[in-house]
Amino acid sequence: MIYIVGAGPGDPELITVKGMLLLQRADAIFYTDSLVNDALLQYAKKEAEIVQTAGMHLEQIVTQMVERVKEGKTVVRLHTGDPSIYGATLEQIALLKKEGIKVEIVPGVSSVFAAAAAAQVELTVPDLTQTVILTRAEGRTPVPEKEKLAELAKHHCTIALFLSATLTKKVTNALLEAGWSEDTPVVVVYKATWPDEKIIRATVGTLDEAMRTNGIRQHALILAGWALDPAIIERSYRSKLYDKTFTHGYRRGE
Repeated sequence: MIYIVGAGPGDPELITVKGMLLLQRADAIFYTDSLVNDALLQYAKKEAEIVQTAGMHLEQIVTQMVERVKEGKTVVRLHTGDPSIYGATLEQIALLKKEGIKVEIVPGVSSVFAAAAAAQVELTVPDLTQTVILTRAEGRTPVPEKEKLAELAKHHCTIALFLSATLTKKVTNALLEAGWSEDTPVVVVYKATWPDEKIIRATVGTLDEAMRTNGIRQHALILAGWALDPAIIERSYRSKLYDKTFTHGYRRGE
């Protein structure tokens, strides 16, 4: 058995209890040292083997993990954030299954939610937007034609962009093409929950300059949409859940 564990966004306290317990049990921990916080290794037992994988390709990683499993060891593959979002786990699982190795995935806190928490925003706001699109700008890796950012942005909902810190000109152009205004709020969170976390508030029109000024080219989550407007908290957007006139299964409205 190999456990693919979501490490969370960076703060070692934001790993799940289950993930922490697996790190404590693991005989071998494979982790991407360029992304995962080394502080998480504090949970590992002293005799655990720690394997850094940033410089390894897929087959090397899988081959070494399979070797440890066949030696009877408990193996944890530690992934940043949540393994289900831009985690490159499917290709690992496919090769592991060919070797007859079972896999269990332990979810983690995604950077999209860590970024929203850091910026103290709610990504869905009643009567404003009820949808969040998780995507990325097209770079060296293409995206399906129907998922081009300019197409997705036509929904005018909140958009969370992964892996796009070096593509902010493309992001701005795509959003403008979709009819977004230049003053639409944008929040960029660099290394959410890490000690050197940085929060940048900009707009669609100023995004590229803000990123260049702050020297951010990686490890950043870009949030865009009117739900991010700092003044939103002063406005009258309210959910029905706590509306005193709203009746539901646990309370009768006044």
